[in-house]
Amino acid sequence: MDFGRLPDLRYVDFGLPTDHPETARVLARARPTQPASARLYIGCPIWTNKEWLGTYFPAGIKEPDYLRYYAQQFNSIELNTTHYRIPDAATVRRWREAVGPESGFKFCPKLPRSISHERELFQADDLVVTTARAFEALGENLGWAFLQLPPHFGPEHLPRLERFLLDFPETVPLAVELRHPRWFSDHGLADAVFATFEALNKTLVLTDVAGRRDVLHMRLTTSTAFIRFNGHGLHSTDYQRADAWAERMAAWVAQGIHEIYFFIHQKDVRHAPLLTQYLLNKVKVLTGIDVPPPAIIPQPVQGSLFG
Repeated sequence: MDFGRLPDLRYVDFGLPTDHPETARVLARARPTQPASARLYIGCPIWTNKEWLGTYFPAGIKEPDYLRYYAQQFNSIELNTTHYRIPDAATVRRWREAVGPESGFKFCPKLPRSISHERELFQADDLVVTTARAFEALGENLGWAFLQLPPHFGPEHLPRLERFLLDFPETVPLAVELRHPRWFSDHGLADAVFATFEALNKTLVLTDVAGRRDVLHMRLTTSTAFIRFNGHGLHSTDYQRADAWAERMAAWVAQGIHEIYFFIHQKDVRHAPLLTQYLLNKVKVLTGIDVPPPAIIPQPVQGSLFG
């Protein structure tokens, strides 16, 4: 994720903002009458990580096997491949078989760029129908689909966005990332947009990235949080931010949140499992939520001449 990435972190305030005042109300409304455990899903943007061969993947496996082993290390993925091509039925079936339909693993597929960037939500009904059918075929493995709007898509297109959200199939849960600065610079407009997302039961993405702290608005619009975290190679600030996120997630769990999706972006994919381990251990201590962290797979040892 290059959006908002900075080469120099010295002047960035990475402090996690306080929650928007309406977030507590949203969570209070979502609180179940009977105590229920919040579900935490964590993952990366891709599974074809060749750098994990010999550590988090067995050495020597072929690319078609990567997803099966990825699903043993993480319980979700921000599925970027769907941004470039709508998957056919055979592809979706292979994905489900790789992770196991009963595994609890969740795909969060990104809507195709043909919808978000090329047509910019305009006259895209045909593509939406085809995309929704493909995503629905994920069955129990479908998490929240993810609409990433281009940086130039600003508030002047709010009516188009509202119509798109109103018409979007309710069978596919949808999270949306807004990037244009004017969505957040006018607080009155921002609150109106937040209220619209809440009314339509659409989740507004929280993006934690160095160069755009405005997109870290801390306004939950549903009982699901969808967080995109842009790390910096296990810099000390990565761990400080992970501490803050663990504490915030614990507060949301106490307030009744249902689901949290947390996706870690690192330029070097070898760093993602290490930060995930750290974050999950912190969350477990604070909440009791026990999501198995990524672990290095023991590799076969070649026999020696003297064995």
